[in-house]
Amino acid sequence: MPTALELPVSVPPRRKRWTRSECATLSQLGAFDGQHLELIEGELIDKMGKNRPHVNSVTLLAEWLRGVFGARMVNQEATIDVSPEDNPTNEPEPDIIVLTRDLSHFKKENPRPQDLQLVVEVADSTLGSDLTTKAELYARAGIPEYWVLDVVARRMIVHRDPQGGRYTYVAAYSSEESVAPLAAPGSKLRIADAFPE
Repeated sequence: MPTALELPVSVPPRRKRWTRSECATLSQLGAFDGQHLELIEGELIDKMGKNRPHVNSVTLLAEWLRGVFGARMVNQEATIDVSPEDNPTNEPEPDIIVLTRDLSHFKKENPRPQDLQLVVEVADSTLGSDLTTKAELYARAGIPEYWVLDVVARRMIVHRDPQGGRYTYVAAYSSEESVAPLAAPGSKLRIADAFPE
């Protein structure tokens, strides 16, 4: 007669937590050739190819932000530094950043949190991690404003006022609404304009 099988307690395998210096060494050795990776919380995240709605929204948002802040103040897909305690195992690459000073000041170094007015992520398949892991990472760094464009729901989720490792203000704006960056309160983005019609 068969007996009931008792499964052993499942213990997840230990994962290697990567550092920026290890990733830089591996990259110099060609280990990541042809791969587009982002280091978040010690894990290498594959920044897979972007789908057309994502690409279109990034393009439209970057174009609008350049009109507000100037072309030399807005970068697309540029790595940034975060808080000193998070820096060793994190090197995020937001879809768009708005600098506090001209890009000529960043010839070799990543912009630091105090160099950033606004960080933007455009999310289709990454919404969950953009609203949790990245929001916490950016809040701990003291980045004053963080926008997440939710491509699927056609809304903008605005994070402001980082305190104690969290944003104390988080609000979702529908495609019929408008929002202005803290650094340019007179310039309102109509959320619908971030989506091609």
